[in-house]
Amino acid sequence: MKFEYDIIVVGAGHAGSEAAHTAATLGSKVLLITMDMTKIAQMSCNPAMGGVAKGQIVREIDAMGGMSGIVTDKTMIQFRMLNSSKGPAMWSPRAQSDRTKFSLEWRKALEENPNIEFWQDAVTGLVVNGHRVEGVHTQMGLRFYAKKVILTNGTFENGLMHIGSTQLQGGRMSEPASYGISKQLAEAGLEVGRMKTGTPARIDGRSVDFSKLEEQKGDTEGGNFSFLNKKIKTNHSCYIAYTSDLVHDILKEGFDKSPLFNGTIDGVGPRYCPSIEDKLVKFADKKTHQLFLEPEGLDTHEMYLNGFSSSLPWDIQYKALRSIVGFENAKIFRPGYAIEYDYYSPTQLLHTLETKAISNLYFAGQINGTTGYEEAAGQGLIAAINAHLSIQEKEPFVLARDEAYIGVLIDDLVTKGVDEPYRMFTSRAEYRILLRQDNADERLTPKAFALGLAKNERIENLNKRLKEKSDLIFKIENFSVKPSEINSYLVEKETSEIKQQIKLVDIAKRPQINLYELLNNTPGFLNSINNNETFKDICENAEIQIKYSGYILREKLLADKIQRLENILIPKDILFDDLKSISTEGRQKLTKIKPSTLGQASRIPGVSPSDINVLLIYLGR
Repeated sequence: MKFEYDIIVVGAGHAGSEAAHTAATLGSKVLLITMDMTKIAQMSCNPAMGGVAKGQIVREIDAMGGMSGIVTDKTMIQFRMLNSSKGPAMWSPRAQSDRTKFSLEWRKALEENPNIEFWQDAVTGLVVNGHRVEGVHTQMGLRFYAKKVILTNGTFENGLMHIGSTQLQGGRMSEPASYGISKQLAEAGLEVGRMKTGTPARIDGRSVDFSKLEEQKGDTEGGNFSFLNKKIKTNHSCYIAYTSDLVHDILKEGFDKSPLFNGTIDGVGPRYCPSIEDKLVKFADKKTHQLFLEPEGLDTHEMYLNGFSSSLPWDIQYKALRSIVGFENAKIFRPGYAIEYDYYSPTQLLHTLETKAISNLYFAGQINGTTGYEEAAGQGLIAAINAHLSIQEKEPFVLARDEAYIGVLIDDLVTKGVDEPYRMFTSRAEYRILLRQDNADERLTPKAFALGLAKNERIENLNKRLKEKSDLIFKIENFSVKPSEINSYLVEKETSEIKQQIKLVDIAKRPQINLYELLNNTPGFLNSINNNETFKDICENAEIQIKYSGYILREKLLADKIQRLENILIPKDILFDDLKSISTEGRQKLTKIKPSTLGQASRIPGVSPSDINVLLIYLGR
């Protein structure tokens, strides 16, 4: 019996789940293979989605018709808008989720899709014919065939966990690792490396003295990730604790047995999410480190101590933990550990996430050297779209750097590569004011609708919101206020009074003024508009457009200018070594990356502006 599919997705983490759902929604017949059906979209680390730049990615996935935002909203137990005191380009939504319910909701969403079939097994190799993948074979001895294969192995490929001197093979605690694929791909010429990540001990919340910790509540008005949902109110708190010199001294007792310091661990760890022992070395002068105690769910006492990841011996972890104020009697469900795993240099990929060496084979998630659920899910979405489009013999789908954080992410990976686990930050994007969390649907839903991924409900919601915003801005621009009507409010907001009647928009532009509040303090204004339950969100979006229109226009002009380089294609058969006017480093980097456009070439580290000028002349530009 021959099992044949359009697309096989290997792994059901965040990348695999989003990939399977996306491809199936587009109409491909999908087989999702996972080693454990009870761990679909498992939150291996902290039970939260979003955060700085990551929240923007989740909203982009949702705007594209993906499921990460919808599942997060269904399982949310706390919502916070980070950086709300800063400019709108920095606002980043973050939600604490119920870990168990998150996985169950994802499984439900996948099982409800009629184009997805499942198989619980370990994939041990690929069926490759020449330089083309044709399927996979599994630990049980089965072969499955497909036109495309998407690998989303996460931390499971040759996964090795470390707790002090103890080593355990596996991709997650109590879950087996996967073997075979890395060796096969290395033999096929792909560059394979090792990376490392970690996780903290899980705490029994019943043993914590919360009265000694700082309570961190969510936003009172709640929030949401999916553009299909209204704001969801939650009231479950997180808590803040701090390390001390005593805690640090205890942790240092285990440094000689730390696999991070004694050479046991070869993999490179994440710079921006280091283990607690790594923090003590890198920030030796810092007397205390902030920790966040986060609930794992509503129906469990298990809690996650964010900021206390460790691979130290379990008894050192336990002793240090009990020296933290509020944790004097703490009990743990399991210790923290580090995990090493195989990844593949992402410069070996096209922007579609298809490998250059083996056609029809796509990579997504941590095996590309990234870290984070959100980055993985974004890659899964793009890999699936392109795998489906390729089967249909349609043009590939690539998001530019001025269109989405997902576009920045993928371009960084395939153009610059990684030497440590990649994490998205707002600072990585040069068009931050264009890539806000509030306008992800404006940027991406029309594209998703054209693909067939976003349904009518999404495009109708978008068009309705855009009209409401446009009508509101038009009204503000044409509504006048008198000094007697508004000056008392202006005094209250500590901004200058007006001396004559002016347009309301001129007051709305002031930095001290919140538009929603202003409209509620402008006599007669609310009586003349549609003040519905989503009005506050419309105001927020309109306020950004009013106050930042100059910045937005400037970034759009800059993006359009840079886009001209993106439109200049580089021939696939070009021999960069023959262009002696290009620097030696430039020729080496161009030959390795094989950029498809001049824009991509300009972003490769080591390729200088003069090298780009040589290419321009060579290409007749």
